[in-house]
Amino acid sequence: MSQPQGVPSDPFALLGLPPEFDVDPARVERAWLRLAGELHPDRTHEDDESQGRLAQINESRQILLDPEQRANALLMRLGGSAMESDRSLPEGFLAEMMEVREQAEEARASGDTSRWEEFRAWADARRQRHIESVRELFAGSPDERALRSIRVELNAWRYIERMLEQLDDSRGVM
Repeated sequence: MSQPQGVPSDPFALLGLPPEFDVDPARVERAWLRLAGELHPDRTHEDDESQGRLAQINESRQILLDPEQRANALLMRLGGSAMESDRSLPEGFLAEMMEVREQAEEARASGDTSRWEEFRAWADARRQRHIESVRELFAGSPDERALRSIRVELNAWRYIERMLEQLDDSRGVM
């Protein structure tokens, strides 16, 4: 289970933060500021090693501030599978998503903005359900079964995120 090229292997360790799903964004910012200050080009004279480490610190900050990316990083740290190697989804999820997308497209095509907003609210609620489920699964010391369940939840969550992005992109078309 290797990390994609350029992605920090353990953003928690790089920023010196505990590996947990619920990370205080203020702690992430403080850790990042401290390390970024130490690696600032004025202090390091822009040597390649320091700049490479600064890039990793910046990427770590971005990962830990995003709940979905943070969950993926934590899952990898705990030995779970990467999205690239396990694309499992909850049973019936794809059929549900196809139906919802079709209905959303019909609402967009008809110019029904109130119906369109209902789909946005539905997707927001689904995102929140996945966040809560992942939070619960990470609680304690997740076993292999819980890690597999987390991967399935994260895969479904990614679909919801894509749907939200598409809904937001299409909003200007209406």
